Amino acid sequence: MTDTQTLAELCEASNTKFILAMFVDLRGKPCAKLVPVEAVDELATDGVGFAGYAVGAIGQEPKDPDLMAIPDVSSFLPVPFIKEGLAIVHCDPYVLGKPWPFAPRNILKSLIAQTADAGFEPWVGAEVEYFLLKRDASGSLITADAADDSDRPCYDVRGLTRMYDHLTTVSTAMNQLGWSNYANDHEDGNGQFEQNFAYSDALTTADRVITLRYLLSTFAAERGMVATFMPKPFAERTGSGLHLHLSLTSAGNPVFPNAADDDERGLGLSPQAYGFVGGILEHAPALQAVMAPTVNSYKRTGATATRSGASWAPRVPTYGGNDRTHYVRIPDEQRVELRGGDGSANPYLAIAAALGAGLDGIKRSLDPGALGTCPKHISSLPLTLLHAVEALEADTVVTATLDAAIPDEWPADSQTVSQYFSHLKREEFFAWHSAVSPWEVDQYLTAF
Repeated sequence: MTDTQTLAELCEASNTKFILAMFVDLRGKPCAKLVPVEAVDELATDGVGFAGYAVGAIGQEPKDPDLMAIPDVSSFLPVPFIKEGLAIVHCDPYVLGKPWPFAPRNILKSLIAQTADAGFEPWVGAEVEYFLLKRDASGSLITADAADDSDRPCYDVRGLTRMYDHLTTVSTAMNQLGWSNYANDHEDGNGQFEQNFAYSDALTTADRVITLRYLLSTFAAERGMVATFMPKPFAERTGSGLHLHLSLTSAGNPVFPNAADDDERGLGLSPQAYGFVGGILEHAPALQAVMAPTVNSYKRTGATATRSGASWAPRVPTYGGNDRTHYVRIPDEQRVELRGGDGSANPYLAIAAALGAGLDGIKRSLDPGALGTCPKHISSLPLTLLHAVEALEADTVVTATLDAAIPDEWPADSQTVSQYFSHLKREEFFAWHSAVSPWEVDQYLTAF
């Protein structure tokens, strides 16, 4: 694909017959229309229309004008391994000819522009963890591989071999797409896997996370399995994260390595890199509302023990070297790994929020403090989604990242994206809180 190729030319060159014009709502729900190649010129010029309220969490009411999904031609991906002649193109939602500020991809693009204004280019790698499950005769979810029942299944070669057909199908697809899949492994929970691809620019990586979730779900369903990115589907097992590896360049030159070789902390980072880490730690409680955006997320970060003996999820916002117990891990001087996100995170929003927090740290030259310590005013990460929402509402930097695509002419009395998102998540928490669980019945039915 070249920068000058049109969508029609790309379809012709790849023998594409149908296009999934795809985008996600604020919850990360993938939405699309299936467009025949005969309508490709109309798609490229005008986009394809959606009733925005029907889409889901994207800031519209039934009375609002159509949301038009405009394809980003650079994201065009033929996926014949799903269906012969099928392709995906990621879209930017517009309303009345202007980018819709509640659309996650538009929000990330606005943060990338802000990063460019600060003199940097953002690069991101993502680790997508997931479980492969199936339903038993009673309808309960169980591990798809019945033999995957050991206490310490991580990296088990036998578990990899039993899931060989699924894993290699996904790997081949990723490599066919040019993503450079470089490893596939069994993770720490029974039925849990991770398949890695090379880092790229921030927008491309976010698109790839969404595409990979779609591929994994589709390939698993073909084999009678359920691929889930739910943060904590089993109380006794390790949860699924979405770890982000973040770095910056300036005019193509790496920003994070310490060129002067005078880093007293011994991690080899530049002052700008430490400022970036300081910003992430400073805003960690609010970040969690975006990076761990479900009730279930806090069963993962609140876990104290699992069947394998470790939760691998941070409980406090600390940083350190090649140590996976920290909120921010520094594996080398080229990047930082943000480990607070989980499988329910919307990658566009998570990356945007992380960039906004890191840039604030650089701007203010924030000191992350001594290795292994929390910011003085933060003792832990939020205990529940409600605590995280409250932290988000009080954090003007992270709310500003969610509102980054709102135009100057936006009516002052209209709801902002951050207000809409906070309300959405607060209602989600109370909907869960209102439900009576089996635990409550067990605890209280005959207790009094």
